[in-house]
Amino acid sequence: MSATAPPLPTATVSLRRAPFEGRTLRSLLLSAGAWVVALVASVPLFSVLYMLIVRGGSRLDWEALTALPPAGFEMGGGFGNALLGTLVMVGIGAAVSIPIGILIAVFFAELGPDSKLASVARFAAKTLTGFPSILAGVFAYAAVVLITGTYSAPAGGVALALLMLPTVILTAEEAMKTVPKIMKDAAYGMGCTRTQVIWKVVLPTALPGIITGVMLAVARASGETAPLLFTALFSNYWLFQDGRLELMQPTASLAVLIYNFSGMPFDNQIELAWAASLVLVVIVLVINITSRLIGRRRV
Repeated sequence: MSATAPPLPTATVSLRRAPFEGRTLRSLLLSAGAWVVALVASVPLFSVLYMLIVRGGSRLDWEALTALPPAGFEMGGGFGNALLGTLVMVGIGAAVSIPIGILIAVFFAELGPDSKLASVARFAAKTLTGFPSILAGVFAYAAVVLITGTYSAPAGGVALALLMLPTVILTAEEAMKTVPKIMKDAAYGMGCTRTQVIWKVVLPTALPGIITGVMLAVARASGETAPLLFTALFSNYWLFQDGRLELMQPTASLAVLIYNFSGMPFDNQIELAWAASLVLVVIVLVINITSRLIGRRRV
């Protein structure tokens, strides 16, 4: 007759965190510290937004968005030409930087990722991310303004393109690197050429990440002032004259208008500077939020 073995004792493990355990206290303190730092860092942002909404919102109306800037003691007016000039110059910068940046990113990620040329160019692109914006204006002044003999929207667009280019390159390269290798191998196995793989597989898959980088670059360029002082200068007139878009002339922008009007002794111009600041911040904020949403959808 076999004896039955006594049951083994079972150890009970509590999954609750001990409130005074060292790791628990450390985690709570670090979490509280992170929240405090985040709140302190957000104070300047929300204070600036509050001032812009209060002071700029009171002056923001349809006339401010569509009229020309006033002169001297004139009342009313707006910054419609500066808003249009900003959109035109950022558009020119995007039209220059996006195709070039994506092509360079394709070379970095797919064609020659380990070549010496890619290493040197990648280092140059990373260096350009910290490039002072005023030097971009000096470059565009020498490369465009001195050659054409006039301040113009294309000169401003070239300066902005130089600032946008490294962001487009580096974000597009990282987006292309996230494309699964198995997808590319499957395309090669079906007989696709390298060009077809890049065009039909890599770029469509990495498109959300590329768009995110492009929008971040556009947001940065939209608020630049120093490069436009050297290249586009300013103007109190519309780019459209006699039904034509005259680009080869001094061009207004929101950033330069804010810079000019904020130092004037006239209340009307100062109010317009606040309103233009609010519009510029809203544009940048919308672009950043949109890029975040696109990037989150990619994940």
